[in-house]
Amino acid sequence: MSDKKFLILVVGPTAVGKTDLCLKLAKKFKTEIVSCDSRQFYREMNLGTAKPSSEELREVRHHLINSLSIEEEYDVRKFEKDALQVLHQIFQKTPVAIMTGGSGLFADVVTAGLDEIPGVDPQIRQQLIQAYEEKGLEWLQEELAKVDPDYFSEVDRQNPQRLIRALEVCRGTGQKFSSFRIKKKVSRSFEVIKIGLDRPREELYQRIDMRMDQMIAAGLFDEADALFGKHHLNALQTVGYSEIFEFMEGKYDREEAIRLLKRNSRRYAKRQLTWFRRDEEIRWFHPDQGQEILDWIANQMG
Repeated sequence: MSDKKFLILVVGPTAVGKTDLCLKLAKKFKTEIVSCDSRQFYREMNLGTAKPSSEELREVRHHLINSLSIEEEYDVRKFEKDALQVLHQIFQKTPVAIMTGGSGLFADVVTAGLDEIPGVDPQIRQQLIQAYEEKGLEWLQEELAKVDPDYFSEVDRQNPQRLIRALEVCRGTGQKFSSFRIKKKVSRSFEVIKIGLDRPREELYQRIDMRMDQMIAAGLFDEADALFGKHHLNALQTVGYSEIFEFMEGKYDREEAIRLLKRNSRRYAKRQLTWFRRDEEIRWFHPDQGQEILDWIANQMG
């Protein structure tokens, strides 16, 4: 392997089986795991984000899980800095590091850098925030679907911050937000081996529904209840919490909340796949293809 450094990136939709594979890879290569899952950074959000269990966190050292409070402002640029710093530390000890998560933008920023998106008049942002407060999330979704259907097909539609960001760029520049996202790849001091995990649609959706049942049995509604006083924070504008907050506001009953939790999680998985499928460097496997994955990694390492 000479003195080359390798980052093994494992991506895929929620509930596909990334954690299990990464634990095996980390043990095999005697290394550590970096999370690029934007929902797992926050200490207060446990059940709704499907973090590795405390046992799994003890088995292999994980970085950037439980590293922030929901009160803290955090973005993809800060993540790029933090993740590269952690990788630098890992590579001083071992030539291989593992990174995993379902947040495509956070994975991309480490492997390819961030696009330069022009600044726009802050007044535009204020107008959009005001419109969102008056007209709601659905209005943001409809506006973005009209002006930039490409980005709308990939974005987390439950996240008003992302929708507002895209709309302000569209309005401020007169161009689609997606047009600024054609990567000028940065040079990194390590090589990236990209692995995508997927399952047949029915199998994946069954796992998502089962995981949601397990989260609810473990106390997801109680966790959301404890966080309800802060549900306006950006970190909590996400699938797995927003549906329960709306139930708590009396918008629908518990049964409907559970139906929406499952449906929105399946839709989220579909959007994750849309994002990752556009990256031709990702080699796709079923999570059960353990030996094929190891063989392919060995082949990439040369």
